[in-house]
Amino acid sequence: MPRPILEESHIHPAIREKIANHEQVIVRAVQAVIAKHAVVVVGMGMNPFPKKARKALDTAGVPYQYLEYGNYFNSWRERNALKLWTGWPTLPMVFVKGVLIGGADDLIALIKQGELKKLLN
Repeated sequence: MPRPILEESHIHPAIREKIANHEQVIVRAVQAVIAKHAVVVVGMGMNPFPKKARKALDTAGVPYQYLEYGNYFNSWRERNALKLWTGWPTLPMVFVKGVLIGGADDLIALIKQGELKKLLN
């Protein structure tokens, strides 16, 4: 089932460009890194879950690229743009070969099931 997204026809033409360009620098930066690396973890400082995801990848011997955007006290607008882009509400966001697989717990489940290795092959 596709996630609901407000249709462009329901957005006034005067604000469409503003919406389309909102904090897109960070989105394009993350997209560029995802295009170059098999595994990407997007996180933030002071949050234990990105650390949990990185530790799981380190333990599994899986190389990854880590991107960190601010912490609980700053950069929330930029992180919000990433959440709007992906539809994923929390950090970390873990991408495998360009596919969002979820957060730390989702990653750990894939590792335990042997699914991560399959996705990487």
